[in-house]
Amino acid sequence: MGVRLMVVDDHRLLAEALASALKLRGHRVLAAAAPTGGAAELVVSRAPEVCLFGTALPAEPGAFDPIVRIRAERPQVAVVVLGPVPSPRGIAAAFAAGASGYVRHDERIEGVERAMVQARAGEAAVAPALLQGAFAELLNPAARPDDEGQRLLRMLTPREVEVLVRVAEGDDTRLIAAAMGIASSTARTHVQRLLMKLGVGSRLEAAALAARTGLLDRVAADMPKGPDLAE
Repeated sequence: MGVRLMVVDDHRLLAEALASALKLRGHRVLAAAAPTGGAAELVVSRAPEVCLFGTALPAEPGAFDPIVRIRAERPQVAVVVLGPVPSPRGIAAAFAAGASGYVRHDERIEGVERAMVQARAGEAAVAPALLQGAFAELLNPAARPDDEGQRLLRMLTPREVEVLVRVAEGDDTRLIAAAMGIASSTARTHVQRLLMKLGVGSRLEAAALAARTGLLDRVAADMPKGPDLAE
């Protein structure tokens, strides 16, 4: 039986893409909206069974204030947070606000669907691996907190970074090849290596991961400005 849900994310494109995928799997999506700041108003008025709440900054003060209001005014609604690789603080803040689950934003659709069903049934929807990682970090804290966007950026070559930017802009292989002055087969190889390094299975997942970790913002800040960019 399908879940009656809402999808809210600060990135409207991601919210709509996830909503479309869940509709195809037989779920009833009442709304796909952005930003998350307006989630409480929508949930209170529509009363779904589950709200998928996407956030790029789970440890940011006030990030989960809408969940607090949802739980206060619609306690029957289960909220599942879709967030980046979490810190213990992020997971704790989500559950303290009243969330029923936490799922990594790069989780496959089957994992998101499983979390929705668990949350609707009143279960805590969080992968054991996430809890283990959180406890490990709490017991053995790093000397400096790792920046996920910076870590991912260090993994990529300059060519792969350029490919990622174009993938995020929606360019297909032909357009990427033309813009970079390379063969389509070479562009396809760059895309495949990019997906492998990021640990994702599709271009949409790569764009989502880049957006949520701030990787694209870092690239934009580091890119030189000038007329040669259009060449």
